[in-house]
Parts: sequence; structure tokens; C-alpha cells
Amino acid sequence: MTAAVEVEASAEAQPGMYDIPADLYHSDPIPGGSLSSTGARRLADCPARFKYFLDNPEPYKPEFEFGTAAHTVILGNGPELVVVDEKRWDTNETKARVAAIRASGGVPLKAEARQRIDDMAEALARHPEASYLLIPGSGLAEQSIFWEEHGIWRRSRIDWLRPEELVDYKSARSVHPDYLQKAVNEYGYHQQDDFYRRGAVHLGLIPASGSFKFIFQEKQPPYLVTVAELDFPARVIGGELNDRALHAYAECRATGYWPAYSDGTAYISLPKWVERKYEEENS
Repeated sequence: MTAAVEVEASAEAQPGMYDIPADLYHSDPIPGGSLSSTGARRLADCPARFKYFLDNPEPYKPEFEFGTAAHTVILGNGPELVVVDEKRWDTNETKARVAAIRASGGVPLKAEARQRIDDMAEALARHPEASYLLIPGSGLAEQSIFWEEHGIWRRSRIDWLRPEELVDYKSARSVHPDYLQKAVNEYGYHQQDDFYRRGAVHLGLIPASGSFKFIFQEKQPPYLVTVAELDFPARVIGGELNDRALHAYAECRATGYWPAYSDGTAYISLPKWVERKYEEENS
């Protein structure tokens, strides 16, 4: 496995794996910009939407802190977690303390939230495969990779990098396979799978046959866990969507034009199932 190295944002861009803070990764340290998996998913949907978020980064949302804290505890790498054990967070004193913690790069948590995360970690440790994948010392946590293909810089942040596979941890409302099937499609996890694999293989971090495992965990007791791997058709579709996004990225950058869904009149049909239902009821 290639060793992680530390870089500053001002360093000349070089392909590789870097041990850098999450905020530096998300700020995109590549001169001229790079495309992330999230960006590719937005591009595949609508270039105009991608360009908007590129020019108007999403504001900080405290609700993301729970997920960040869960990653920190479960992966053993991340910002400092600080419990603010106050019943009310709306007093001036507590708001000032919470703001100071965030300003220093930490994550403030209510005692209940911290306990819930610890309980989630304990539940995950009891899952045979999930606990095996995340054995301390078996991989590297929160590694940022940057690479260039066909004139386009790309980047990914890997949750857990093992010698022959990538592991991604996600909290979810449900880990029932039927729900996860819908979540993969809704959130574009099949594109993430392909995008991350491409980068890791390109940099020699995993073999071409290396796998990508998702660890999904519910956020409510009993904190159920499902380890999942996408099948071949899902990965093929994810790859084709990424190819479409990369083509759009190159063309839009070259022309300066980032189209929406349609520049003219869009003719809309009813969903096929509605048509079939109507035909069945009226035949």
C-alpha cells in the first residue's frame, strides 16, 4: 500500500494519496479544480446544478456533525469530539462555547448523541464481517486521493483503505436490503463505487480485481448493520454515468456553458405504470 503523505494546499499538484484534513480536501486543493464523486453525481443529473454548487458551496450544517462524529469513533480518525453536557444549547454561554469548539475544528456533541455513537460502535464491533473489515491496523482511515486521467483531475476521500479493497461507512434509516437497493440508486452509491475504484486502481492502491464494501448502519437501536457489495450491473451503470459526467465536465469547461435539463419545451408523459394501470382498468 502506498504510504500516505502530508501536503499543504499550496503544494504543486501531484497524483497520489494524501493524509490531509477533511476541510482541506473539500476545499479542493488542486489548482484549476478537480472533480469529486459527489460532483460527478450532480453532473450526471444536471450540469447547471453542478455549476451552482461549485460557485456556491453548501453552508455548514450542524446536522452533519453526527455523521462526522460517528466516522471519527468508528474509523479512529477525525476531529476532536467535545461533549457539551448542557440541557439547553440556546443560552448565550452555551452557544459561545459550541461556536468556539467548531472554530477550533472540533465537533460539539450533546451527551445523548455521544452515547448513541458509542452504542453504534459497540453494535458494529459485534458484527462479524464489519468488525473484521475495520480491524485496527488493517487499513488507513480518511485518505484523500488525487489523480489525473484524460486531462481531468479527480479526487476521492476513502473512509478505510485496505490492501485489496475499499471500505465506506454510512449511517442509514434502514439497512434492510430492499431499502438499501433504493438508497443506492437515490444517492448514487453505484457511481461512488466506480469513481473510487478507478482512482484507487489508477494509483496502484488496490488491484483491478479489488472490491468496494459498504458498511451500512442504522442510527436507532438496535443499530443494525449490513455489509454490502454492489453487483456487476450496478457497477456498469455507475461507470457509464460517471463517463457521461466526465464528458459533460470537459465540454462545459471548454465552452463555459452548463445546461439545465432542457433549453426548449419538454414533452412529459405519465409514468409507464400509470399508463398500464389505466389500460388495465379501461380495457
